[in-house]
Amino acid sequence: MLFGKTILLIIGGGIAAYKSLELIRRLKERGVAVVPVMTSAAGEFVTPLSVSSLAGQKVYTDLFDLTDEAEMGHIQLSRAADLIVVAPATADLIGKVAGGLAGDLASTLLMATDTEVLMAPAMNVRMWEHFSVRRNVAWLRENGVGFVGPNEGDMACGEFGPGRMSEPMEIVAAIEAHLATGPLAGKRVIVTSGPTHEPIDPVRYIANRSSGAQGTAIARALAARGAEVVFVTGPADVAPPEGVEVVKVQSARQMLEAVTGALPADAAVMAAAVADWRVKSEAGSKIKKEKGALPVLEFEENPDILATVSQMESGRPALVVGFAAETDDVIAHATAKRVRKGCDWIVANDVSPETGIMGGTENAVVLISDDGAESWPRMGKQAVADRLAERIAAALG
Repeated sequence: MLFGKTILLIIGGGIAAYKSLELIRRLKERGVAVVPVMTSAAGEFVTPLSVSSLAGQKVYTDLFDLTDEAEMGHIQLSRAADLIVVAPATADLIGKVAGGLAGDLASTLLMATDTEVLMAPAMNVRMWEHFSVRRNVAWLRENGVGFVGPNEGDMACGEFGPGRMSEPMEIVAAIEAHLATGPLAGKRVIVTSGPTHEPIDPVRYIANRSSGAQGTAIARALAARGAEVVFVTGPADVAPPEGVEVVKVQSARQMLEAVTGALPADAAVMAAAVADWRVKSEAGSKIKKEKGALPVLEFEENPDILATVSQMESGRPALVVGFAAETDDVIAHATAKRVRKGCDWIVANDVSPETGIMGGTENAVVLISDDGAESWPRMGKQAVADRLAERIAAALG
């Protein structure tokens, strides 16, 4: 898929720059020509010689190198690739692009290009969560910049949380998805998946049963057809697909924030099994079992993510797809849910224990739309996802 492509790789100055060496190697294995650009700070973490040796190309570093300007000016350099990848994309680089600054070669290339850009952020968790970075990322997304990651985990600074740069193979998969051609190329789709966990105390929670398998399959099918997919997932059993932007959440409120933060989008597929209720007052420590005394839990409603997105007055995706897991009167309940929520389609299924669908490898769904109820035969969950992705492509086409 990538053979013969050219990637302009901008390496920012962060500890994650060491991953750029593996990224270059993986891209070269796939027949990609990698043209490397390093910021001055990147040279503090990896050497230009290492980058050049792996890429088999000269490393560009200086905006004012007259020889480079004569051979390949920065304007030409910025437009000679199929895709520009920034890895790691530091808070500084993201801020420069969002602010329209062009004080060095990397930022000038990003300002001067008419080529699509994919960023792999890497920074301390507090920096990633800072309001200015969140604002900059949101603005860049809105204006067509793609993102992969960051992941959650331990950091070199000793803290834990989101901010780790995606692994090289995750970035390769994102590049493949970004350059993919298909009926959904150029479309952005949000997919929710898995359950949400609503805490009772630090060790107990309320949740719906969901493996996340169907949502994962849908995200994979959409990406395979060229869509840019933002995959918002609760704590699912199955691993998220490669080649999509993964946002991990725990609660319904976190999922709503992640979904609205991923807008605008052309479509939203709400496959997550969101808990309808949460405990009103989460205990700060484990509730102890006391003989003859049962704890009293007071509940309140969780935000309705499907209804919120479906009923948005501005910025609503052109197509909103909800899911309905029912145990009786499937079509009647799902049809009423579609009207109540305001979504375009409902994918309904019977999850009664005797069906074996909940947690299984197969699904049997009914697609409910303005045209009525269309029953699909029982098939594997990936086959269901492929069929739904084709319908989405046709609707957005």
